[in-house]
Amino acid sequence: MPNWNQLLDELKRSPSAQDVPRRRHLEEVHRVTGRNVIAYYSGWLQKGAVPGVEINDDDKNGFMSVIHQMDRSLGLDLLLHTPGGETAATESLVDYLRAMFDDDIRSIVPQLAMSGGTMIACAAKSILMGKHSSLGPIDPQFRGIPAHGLVEEFQRAVREVRGDRATIAIWQPILAKYNPTWIGECEKAMDWSKEMTTEWLRSGMFRDDADADERIRKIIEELTDHALTKSHARHLSADRCREMGLKVENLENHDDLQESSLSFHHSCMLTFGTTGAIKIIENHKGVAFVRAAPASAPAGHPLTTEQEGPGPAPAP
Repeated sequence: MPNWNQLLDELKRSPSAQDVPRRRHLEEVHRVTGRNVIAYYSGWLQKGAVPGVEINDDDKNGFMSVIHQMDRSLGLDLLLHTPGGETAATESLVDYLRAMFDDDIRSIVPQLAMSGGTMIACAAKSILMGKHSSLGPIDPQFRGIPAHGLVEEFQRAVREVRGDRATIAIWQPILAKYNPTWIGECEKAMDWSKEMTTEWLRSGMFRDDADADERIRKIIEELTDHALTKSHARHLSADRCREMGLKVENLENHDDLQESSLSFHHSCMLTFGTTGAIKIIENHKGVAFVRAAPASAPAGHPLTTEQEGPGPAPAP
């Protein structure tokens, strides 16, 4: 007869009602493509601004778990659904995925990959999007305020004050809101975002293109210029992303892949809507790294769980 701890371990490893269809559909994506498949999914649409829904350094642990024992020669199809998050964590995740799969990474966006999620998508050799899919601007944010907008406002203040000293009284209370070095930090963050994404596009998606520099310049300008995109929350359709120069394939041209990836997507949305899960990092073999919202986590259970048969070990 198993003891208490053994029973508890068994319960933790048993798939829930939400896990079964979700994993079946993710396995179907693998059967269609013949490639490794990892889903990187956030529940921000259902859970709002709960800490942990954004891209963060803890996500690396999830990727280490699900990549372990994969045949990396098969490449990677990465299903993305994320609002973005920390720039440093985004850079670290891309570096790790490229170290594991070289440049043989394809991004699939069933609905939304915004901000840092767009940057990850741009690090792939191509992006699959449907008519319902969107990427977003990659201009960095400071406390929810676009860094480009802050710099733009400061530059406007300088111009107007130089032209008319009487405007000092208008601009002084506005500029007083800024912390020392804030504008400089905004400029550095903007440069960092541009440099990272430029390098990923050059070494990945456009590595063999003769006109790579001009195409990349246009893409970076459109993704980072807040004056063009108007809002950090702007949804950029597959057609719009293709127009700016990104290598975007129509998901509708791949019937089986569209059906399996959207079925998985809807299963994830149901999981986020009916459980305490806020993030799922999962592969086609059923290995999952699931983070739950602190308020909804059962007492005595970890907020982060790894599920499979035997517990997964980190990838070397």
